[in-house]
Amino acid sequence: MGTKRSAAAAFALGALMALPALAQDKPKELVVGIATFLSGPASVFGVPGRNAADLFFEELNAKGGILGVPVKPVYVDEGAGTNQLISEYRRVVQDQGAQVMFGAISSGSCNALAPVAEDLKVVNVMWDCGTQTIFEEGKWKYSVRTQGHAGAEMMATLLYLMKVKPDFKTIAVVNQDYAWGRESWALFQAGLKALKPDVRIVAELFPKFGAPDFSTEITRLSALRPDVVLSTSWGGDLDTFVQQAAARGLLKQSTFVLPLAESSMERLGAVMPEGVIVGGRGDHYFLHPKHKNSAEMQNFVKKYREKTNVYPIYPTFHMNQAVTGLAKAYEKAGAANGGKWPTKEQVIAAFEGLEFKSLTGTITIRSDHQGLEDQLLGTTKRVPEYPFAVYDKMALYPGKLVTTPVGEKSLDWFAKVKPDLVNDKSIETFDYSK
Repeated sequence: MGTKRSAAAAFALGALMALPALAQDKPKELVVGIATFLSGPASVFGVPGRNAADLFFEELNAKGGILGVPVKPVYVDEGAGTNQLISEYRRVVQDQGAQVMFGAISSGSCNALAPVAEDLKVVNVMWDCGTQTIFEEGKWKYSVRTQGHAGAEMMATLLYLMKVKPDFKTIAVVNQDYAWGRESWALFQAGLKALKPDVRIVAELFPKFGAPDFSTEITRLSALRPDVVLSTSWGGDLDTFVQQAAARGLLKQSTFVLPLAESSMERLGAVMPEGVIVGGRGDHYFLHPKHKNSAEMQNFVKKYREKTNVYPIYPTFHMNQAVTGLAKAYEKAGAANGGKWPTKEQVIAAFEGLEFKSLTGTITIRSDHQGLEDQLLGTTKRVPEYPFAVYDKMALYPGKLVTTPVGEKSLDWFAKVKPDLVNDKSIETFDYSK
């Protein structure tokens, strides 16, 4: 009897000792470091991204966090420069215990941080950067991207232009003089040569990043009178260019194609005329034709406007995809791990093949860690409901249709694109409605 009691006591003691060990498997909090522009010109994207992250993590924590663990976001300013960004990224992981990092907005930052994430063995969610070369020229075990890339954005823009203005004969480009401006034009140009080789490029203009005056470019465009003017510029540069071009009547002389203008529409207000082709780096739009009336969208728009007094723009939707994708990857990895808190390796593995709902559609993460998201383009229209232009004549391009296949490089894929892609039956179209 005494032996049985001793055995029972030993079992009970062992069980009690085991409880704290199991509890320690789950952290008290999940620290997520978020690299975003909090200063400098790109803060027009970075600050909205941070504001959205605060809202999404607040909602997530109110529901119990991730697998019962509350999430604590920690922000790192991309505007401090690459060297400082890398230093801060390491500090947040090594000193503050971040198990997950979101990095970043700039393609240059993503290129710099991917090898750092490998070195630190930390889950790195590329939440906004667009360069297509990340997973085409590199293989990163610990990095994943929860949105599309520049290739998908440029392909959808080209297909939309070909659909709504098939007879254009001349084109000019005015892009910011840095990697994004050059790379996006190279992609567009490669596709244009494949689909419409007779189009004449009359000007390739690359004003300095942050230029305050576009009179030289506008004067030249006024003289050349191209059928189409493409600009993938963004932020204050795009606002200034559109304001100065509109004042000279240029937006009525040529068809302007502005794939990032969604983020400038509210700021530009009455300056943006009708008839401009616009996009928002994905299918992100608070008036998305299929999702604008969903409870999730209306709740988000309401809370975001209460917090910021403006409508949400595309980086906020990218942040939603990063937060939602992270939570779903943890849930998938936890389920595969018998309900236990998963390792970083199990979380990053769970991203492969993951599908999850965003505010505007479904995101799929491919085996190469590249996300597929739909692309929405439209043409501006003035309506009485808003003091700024809205999308009309919208076309929604499936992510799979416009994203470079796994194992191929975007420039090569663009060069062999076929005209039948313009009218692919999977493309949905919508007109503006209240």
